[in-house]
Amino acid sequence: MTQSRTEWGLLLGRIVLGIVMLAHGLQKMFALGQVAQMFTGQMGLPGPLAYVVAVVETVAGLLLIVGLWVEIAAAAVGLVMVGAIATVKWKAGFFGGYELDLALLGLSLVLTLSGSRKWALSSLWSKKASSEEDPTDAS
Repeated sequence: MTQSRTEWGLLLGRIVLGIVMLAHGLQKMFALGQVAQMFTGQMGLPGPLAYVVAVVETVAGLLLIVGLWVEIAAAAVGLVMVGAIATVKWKAGFFGGYELDLALLGLSLVLTLSGSRKWALSSLWSKKASSEEDPTDAS
């Protein structure tokens, strides 16, 4: 019973984190030039970093939603959140600053450490691979 509840909780967390990151990534992708200018002008960060962040947020969000390479995608989101907090959000303080990024970081750490197998594409592939193995084969 608790294993099932845990997997449902991880699934919900994975989907929510995936949707939030995909939305933020697509928002950046559709205005990459402006986002790159904002990175350099307002944030004092290298412009090309905007492209990296946009791609990571978009791809990781999609991977989380479909449940593929969950631990890796969640770790990538976590790195982006650490970067956002350290370079931009910390100065603004907790409220109106880094509280959302901290929550997303926490959720990404949970998924990085535990994964999420319920309704995940990676689970389908691992079940197929394990069912194709012959348990009587001792080689």
